[in-house]
Amino acid sequence: MSLKLEDVKGIGKKIDVLKEAGIDSVEKLANSKTEDLTGLKGIGKATAEKFIDNAKELLQQETKEGETDLTKEEEDEDEKKIQEEIKKLEEKKAKLEGKKVEEGEFILIKITARTQKGQIFRVSSDDDAKKAGIYDENKAKQGYYTPEFVIVGKPGFLNEGLTETIKELNFFEKKSVRIPPTKAFGKRDPQKIERIGIAKFRKMNEGKNPEIGREFVKQTQGQTQRGTVTNVLQGRVIVDYNHPLAGQSIDYNLEIIDKIEDFNKKIEYFMINKGIPHENVSDFQVSYIPKNKTLEITIPKMFLFQNLTYVKFGLAMDLQTHMTEEIDDVKFIEVFEKIPIPATPSESVMKKVEEFNKEQEDKEENKE
Repeated sequence: MSLKLEDVKGIGKKIDVLKEAGIDSVEKLANSKTEDLTGLKGIGKATAEKFIDNAKELLQQETKEGETDLTKEEEDEDEKKIQEEIKKLEEKKAKLEGKKVEEGEFILIKITARTQKGQIFRVSSDDDAKKAGIYDENKAKQGYYTPEFVIVGKPGFLNEGLTETIKELNFFEKKSVRIPPTKAFGKRDPQKIERIGIAKFRKMNEGKNPEIGREFVKQTQGQTQRGTVTNVLQGRVIVDYNHPLAGQSIDYNLEIIDKIEDFNKKIEYFMINKGIPHENVSDFQVSYIPKNKTLEITIPKMFLFQNLTYVKFGLAMDLQTHMTEEIDDVKFIEVFEKIPIPATPSESVMKKVEEFNKEQEDKEENKE
């Protein structure tokens, strides 16, 4: 079905006025703004809105008529893409399976971690989190329950024990290992337990009283210490700055499930590793200039007024350290669009007068 401008309900004799203004199709009319039409002869605000709504409705009707076949074609195309992706993954798995990882390779590893008492605190999928009873919807949205991104043999991604263990694994090999405290989260250090007077604690804690089990953040000479309030005794607050799992051996179930080779995928995983939520990574525009080995990252609007100083510094350092052959410089681009200047009171009044006059003209027109 080929739509014509005269098919729009109620357009009548005004079709010539619209065509003279360059609005010669249903699509153009549907995409017009009310103010585009109210400046035309004999067309008031109400009429303009009616024409635009009717044009949109006509387009929607046409879309519905062809929707069945189009949807079928889209479904077939989507199914084809899915099958192609599955085939690629199977071919990749067949190529990697049983092969030992090599130092410097970018990999994804599935992890389940348990404390000495058997409590699971780390998993790599939403389903596993639900089974373990630790699922949190907000954490899931941030990509918390996903496989770990690791560079084989490089520190800073996992604890020392896991870093050493992974170097000896094969792709898709399942391994259970117990990591001692010294190579997991460290031994408990009595020197990291502090006793603070309640009055001083309140002053350091924005006037808030201590609560057992709550996190406490201490700033000292530009350094940040994070601890947990463990007790309140004889007017003093006991804060433990040891890691909550310090002093414990940790049991891990491991499986290396993928090798990351795509350049853009590596960038994405580095961004996630630096705390950018998984769901927001695609909002960052990334451009690579091979000639001078420069990576440009445009910060999206939603992050412009957040303090990303440490995130940007850490991300740049990681990229320059671990992708040194491809990347020299990392540039972060922040675009602040010009905000329209609000109309002056007099301009606002005049605009309202013009709108009122147009409405009156439209009423008279409708009476005729």
